[in-house]
Amino acid sequence: MPAMNTPLKIDFVSDVSCPWCVVGLGALEQALERLKGSVNASIRFQPFELNPQMGPEGQDIGEHLTEKYGSTPAARGAEVGFTFNPGGRGRIWNTFDAHRLLHWAAEEGVPGQQLALKKALFAACHGRSEAMGHHDVLLGCVREAGLDEARARDVLGSEAYADEVREHERFYTSNGIHSVPAVIVNDRHLISGGQPADVFEQALRRIAAGEV
Repeated sequence: MPAMNTPLKIDFVSDVSCPWCVVGLGALEQALERLKGSVNASIRFQPFELNPQMGPEGQDIGEHLTEKYGSTPAARGAEVGFTFNPGGRGRIWNTFDAHRLLHWAAEEGVPGQQLALKKALFAACHGRSEAMGHHDVLLGCVREAGLDEARARDVLGSEAYADEVREHERFYTSNGIHSVPAVIVNDRHLISGGQPADVFEQALRRIAAGEV
């Protein structure tokens, strides 16, 4: 059994546009709630871009997948008897500026504000299908998270934190992270994918107890 309030450092590597990252974060939070009193976890969100070459205005999903894979999801889905929801999100976006804001929130915000911003960005992207490459959308997320909107506007209007985000992206990809979410505990234990809460709970319990 882990000692009371065993500290755990968690790096949550993810992209705003990744739906499985939403699932993974929710499950991780459920697991940590179950472990309350046993572990004291600090979560920092680290950048990963699923589409780093995407332009600021984004691209139609079908068009993007046709260029990247030679087919649309509807066409491939029909081949295997699956019909994609035609009312689903129609575009994908460049998320680099969102990652810059997340880095800013971690560096200049108070504890909890980076998490609040991440959730606001997820809600805008996956809950409301908003244009994640547009600064007004990002600033709306900043307001929702209770962060300084004027400072965020300054960050977006400059190259602030661009080098840091790129450096962190290179670090994780050079260390074998090529899909997200990737949850790294205490700089050495990797939990990959949007796992169920039970899987996160068991893994974190074992790490905290020194069993792995």
